[in-house]
Amino acid sequence: MAQREDVLRLDAQWARIRSGAARAAPAKAEALLTELIGALREPARTDPECAARLGLRLGDLAARRFAGGDRAGALAAVEEGLRSAQQAAGHAPEYARWYARGLINQGVWLSWPLSDGERLPRHPLGPAAETGPSAMERAAGERARDLTRAAVEVWAGLDQHDPVNRRGLAQAKVFLGDRLAELGSAEEAVAWAVDAEGGFRQLLLADPASEEAQEAEEALDHIGRQLELRLRFLSFDSLVNLRARGLLPEPLLPRAVVAARIHGVAETEIAARLHLGAEQVRTMLEVTPWRAVWRFEVRGPDGLWNVQEHPWHSGAEARNRTANDVGTELVHGFTASADYPGDGAHWRVRVWWHEEGDPAGARFRLVVGPDAATGRPAGTPS
Repeated sequence: MAQREDVLRLDAQWARIRSGAARAAPAKAEALLTELIGALREPARTDPECAARLGLRLGDLAARRFAGGDRAGALAAVEEGLRSAQQAAGHAPEYARWYARGLINQGVWLSWPLSDGERLPRHPLGPAAETGPSAMERAAGERARDLTRAAVEVWAGLDQHDPVNRRGLAQAKVFLGDRLAELGSAEEAVAWAVDAEGGFRQLLLADPASEEAQEAEEALDHIGRQLELRLRFLSFDSLVNLRARGLLPEPLLPRAVVAARIHGVAETEIAARLHLGAEQVRTMLEVTPWRAVWRFEVRGPDGLWNVQEHPWHSGAEARNRTANDVGTELVHGFTASADYPGDGAHWRVRVWWHEEGDPAGARFRLVVGPDAATGRPAGTPS
């Protein structure tokens, strides 16, 4: 008993340092955490609280290692911590919450190479991308997705009358959407984000003046930005599926309509399949702009592609125009300009929505080279 009390006192000391309530030099803090983890290991074999706290503190160690650039060390620490946390999770709701958060953290660290510096997917187009994650990165991303899905199930199994659990479940759904987006599952990523948005909106409406409501507002702003970005990677069929499932919120409908038009879907088909009025669709297209970004490249004698100067590497606002409309107009302008390299040259153009990136994400593509039969440019837009 004395040993257990000593360990818990040590844990409380670390908790104060971790929260900032007490200060300690980095080396001293590191030594205390190492001592605490060692002290927790033996009682954790039979004591659920010690097991839960061991999982928590190994998670702290993992976070410190990850912040220091040691991703492998972080993953090893969190792996051990989750085994301990899982052992304790069924004994108290708080322990289950600690376990679920650990699962999410492990998912974040596993999937790190799949996201850029702003935590947006590096390969959001999945199998359509011209370059994608390595087999090892993809395997890690798939495990991250499965761990995060397990965290959602843990939160969902807790009392949903408790706002802490409702918030935890909504947050876990956001993370699951992130993991799916990284693997190219754009439609499901949007579905989970919309589901999470509904959870945060309920929290906000339940007690608008609370501190939790402010957190919910911040989460809703983040989800809204993510959803706008993710719409760029959805096919029209995916938009229709989401609409049918009730997972295309009204505020996103103008962006969805624009996305469909960029793909070249006719206004009548957009209205019919998204169950909107013809005038409603026309108004959305007229008042909601999209940014077209393009890049022309000409292949030099050395075989390298050279990016052209402005205005052939630029962008502009477009309204009620398809990517093909924009691309075709650009091609006509380029071939009639003084910058045109001639019919015998190899050149190409790509048009993206919002920002240039992976060639597979271009909404319009044309590659031109000399045609042996006619000697004129030939190419295929897509």
